[in-house]
Amino acid sequence: MKKVLILFVTILSVFLFQNMAFATNTVMPRYVSLRNPNSLGVYEVGREIVIYKEPKDNSPVLKSYTWSKDEIYPEGTEFEDLFTVFIPSKELAMMTVVDENEDWVQVIYNNNSGSKGWIKKDDPYKFMTWVNFYNMYGKKYGLYMLQGCSDKINEMKSAADDASQTVSTLNHPETINLNVISGNWALVSVMDIDRVPKTGFVRWRADTGIRYFFPDIK
Repeated sequence: MKKVLILFVTILSVFLFQNMAFATNTVMPRYVSLRNPNSLGVYEVGREIVIYKEPKDNSPVLKSYTWSKDEIYPEGTEFEDLFTVFIPSKELAMMTVVDENEDWVQVIYNNNSGSKGWIKKDDPYKFMTWVNFYNMYGKKYGLYMLQGCSDKINEMKSAADDASQTVSTLNHPETINLNVISGNWALVSVMDIDRVPKTGFVRWRADTGIRYFFPDIK
C-alpha cells in the first residue's frame, strides 16, 4: 500500500510539474502597450516559422524558428518575444501583423525590439484583423481588461460614443461577455463582484489603436 501511495504521489507530482511548465509558456498580453498600436491584427503560425526580409521567395531569410508546446528553437528565444498569443494546451500561436498583401504578412518577430519581417501565408484565413480576432475569440471566451488602463475605461456607456450617458461602471468584473463590436467600442455584458449584471458599451480600443481589453482565451 505504501509503495502504491508513493507511486501515486510521484505521478501526481510529475503531472503538476508538467502542467506548471506548460502554463509558464502561455503568452497573453496583460498590460496596456503603447508599442505598435497601428498593427492590423494577428496571424496564426505553424510549427515552423521562416521570416523573410522582403515579401518574395528569393528574399534573404532573417530568422527561422520551430516550436512545440514547451520548447522553441533556436535556444534562447523567449515565447513572449516571438508570439502575441501562445496557448500550449491548444497548440495555438499567433504573431502581430503590421502589413499584409495577398500572399504575405509582415509580422513582429521580436516584441521587445520591434523587429519585423515577412511570412508567406500558408492559409489566407490564418490572418485576422483585430476586429475579426475579437469577434471570434472574444465572443467565445469573453474579455479581460489589461492592466494600466485609465479609470475612464471603467465607464460603461449607453451608446458607442464618448459623449453618451454613463450607465454603469466596471468595478471588479468576474466575467466580461462580448456581444458585438462597433468600431472601437464593444457592447459587453458584465457580472461584477457585486453580482449585479450590467450591460453597456466600453472602449476596447483607443482611436490611436491602443487596446484596453483582450480576448480571455482559455
